[in-house]
Amino acid sequence: MEKKEKEKESLEQMFGQLETVIEAMEKDDVSLEDSFELYNRGMTLLSRCGRAIDEVEKKVLVLDENGETHEF
Repeated sequence: MEKKEKEKESLEQMFGQLETVIEAMEKDDVSLEDSFELYNRGMTLLSRCGRAIDEVEKKVLVLDENGETHEF
């Protein structure tokens, strides 16, 4: 997947991928090597989710007492 495609992934898609990673890590037959790979994948996804959430928070508008909107 190209970088731009990864950036376009929705939070829901990334959370779904995180859930898949967690489920894979919880399996009894996962090797130590696979655990480390899954862990790294999960941490990368968490970081991307955090950045996406930060972007959304910056776009949230706050309504003041005068009925005017301002960026959060």
